[in-house]
Amino acid sequence: MKSNYLFPHSCKKLGWFVLIPFLLLAIAYFALKLEPEWLNVKVFAIFDDEFFGKFKFFHFVQNNIIDEIISIGILVGGFLVAFSKEKIEDEFISKIRYESLLWATYLNYAILAFSIIFMYGGIFFWVMTFNLFTILTFFIIRFNWIIYSYKKQIEDEK
Repeated sequence: MKSNYLFPHSCKKLGWFVLIPFLLLAIAYFALKLEPEWLNVKVFAIFDDEFFGKFKFFHFVQNNIIDEIISIGILVGGFLVAFSKEKIEDEFISKIRYESLLWATYLNYAILAFSIIFMYGGIFFWVMTFNLFTILTFFIIRFNWIIYSYKKQIEDEK
């Protein structure tokens, strides 16, 4: 099966190499309230609304960019891990990939619906922030778990 929409298999290792450190950095960021002074920089903002203030368009703002760096690192690493070919990319792998993506989407929107109904205020904001990464995270976990289980089952039969 030809899958032009996937990255080459070699990108998977690069993805793990990027994803794992950025996940650890994210944990440190939240646990330690990590915001290094040297990452306070002026950045260009297309849109900015000051908290209970006025809206501004196309201007520069002072911002600590650690959360942006972490988010981009997780997205890039996650995309490379999730959307790189396996060594053998056949119809079975494509089926697992499709089912895992569907499962991750269902779970993501179930969490979203639960959050809309039962969470309010600042915690809702944090759940929505984490929800940005859940489809990718759930997909990676389920896809790799199914592949691992399948390989283990094959080895046990031998």
